[in-house]
Amino acid sequence: MKLVILDRDGVINKDRDDFVKNSLEWEPLDHSLEAIANLTQAGWRIVVATNQSGIGRGLFDLHALHAMHTKMHRLVNQAGGRIDAVVVCPHTPDDNCECRKPLPGMVKEVSERFNVKPDGLPMVGDSLRDLEAIAAMGGQPILVKTGKGEKTFEKGGLPEGTLVFDDLYDAVEYLIQTHH
Repeated sequence: MKLVILDRDGVINKDRDDFVKNSLEWEPLDHSLEAIANLTQAGWRIVVATNQSGIGRGLFDLHALHAMHTKMHRLVNQAGGRIDAVVVCPHTPDDNCECRKPLPGMVKEVSERFNVKPDGLPMVGDSLRDLEAIAAMGGQPILVKTGKGEKTFEKGGLPEGTLVFDDLYDAVEYLIQTHH
């Protein structure tokens, strides 16, 4: 099974310094919906794994998160794509949970739920913690320069073997070409 994990904010939709708090603030990045549609049509399963500490911080609730994800699914479906699952860490950094990236808890959950080995499993993110979460499990970290990605790239210190692309569309083109 070809499966890819995508971070959400800054990869699929526009990120905000004050958190994406409701479905109106959830706006897709250029070509991200098309990229997911291309993956779906090439036979990939797609899972979104996202830190949403805004819940733990009381900035929005699960109802608002559900509305954002309903909108994301609807727009992806309209573009001809499908997201198979969304895995969320609602905790704040102080909760010391296992699921908040850079810890690999969500990657473990995805690998168990879909019965895929994490070795070589690609994960696309815009921040170092996304890359660290997948690298910790022996997967393939992929950085996109959207969202916080440009800053992440300039800072350096990326896990060994990290691939870097301008955006999700370019990362997806690479995945489709290299995994027939």
